[in-house]
Amino acid sequence: MTYIGRFAPSPSGPLHFGSLVAALGSYFQAKSQQGKWLVRIEDLDPPREVIGSADLILRTLEAYHLYWDGEVIYQSQRHSLYQAQLEHWLASKQAYYCQCTRKQVKTMGGYYDGTCRHRTKSDINNCSIRLVMTHPVESFIDSKHGQLAIPSQLAHEDFIVKRRDGLFAYNLAVVIDDIAQGITEVVRGADLIEPTGRQISLYHILNQQPIDYIHLPLALDNLGQKLSKQNHAPSLNLKHPKPDLISAMRFLGFDINKEIEQCNVSEIIDWGIANWNMEQVPNTTEITPRFSNSSL
Repeated sequence: MTYIGRFAPSPSGPLHFGSLVAALGSYFQAKSQQGKWLVRIEDLDPPREVIGSADLILRTLEAYHLYWDGEVIYQSQRHSLYQAQLEHWLASKQAYYCQCTRKQVKTMGGYYDGTCRHRTKSDINNCSIRLVMTHPVESFIDSKHGQLAIPSQLAHEDFIVKRRDGLFAYNLAVVIDDIAQGITEVVRGADLIEPTGRQISLYHILNQQPIDYIHLPLALDNLGQKLSKQNHAPSLNLKHPKPDLISAMRFLGFDINKEIEQCNVSEIIDWGIANWNMEQVPNTTEITPRFSNSSL
């Protein structure tokens, strides 16, 4: 079976070092197996979207010579597919409307207790939609880290598949799209370990075979915080990509000598594909990277 991987950023700002690590890890994993590497823009949350960032993300990938296969998929153009699945679940009682607020869930101990599961409501306004959890996943096998545990209460929770504000939930959209695109393995950051349990549950509920997952170490800043757009991580340099590229590859365990440093970006990427081995990636889930001071 052909390997199909993907990189699926949200357009809430420019790519940063942590994004590059995830992009490179997924790209090298796919291309080292002569597979396909897809790009999907996960623009599910318009209030968080930064105008123009989707195009900037694609230009950044091109600047780093990370060229995707096929067309770019935008989740904002796939709402009808998500809604159709929700309507099917609602009709079969696999999903239901929930009027509980975050404050109320907090009083339940932080995990939703199924309060609305058996209620009959005539007013569905200002409600979220929750999925009845019939296939809880309390652990899964990560192809890098082995067995990873999911908190039991989280695993058994009826989670939200459509928010009160009418926006589709990440877990719903990502699984429907991964299935539709034939993704065989997801390589991404370790901040998404917990959602993986719910996503595997969705595969079972949809009568689909779950795919493989690999979670890469998160890049932290000097304060121990994850490099992210919310934490104002510096954006990647499109005009001079080599320093960040080399730093990100070293972060992923590559031993890059001076000869490789002198190569152009395309040659470095090709070398990375030829020398990629998941065993070289650090086994930890968090790292504070040492950035290159080179002016290559």
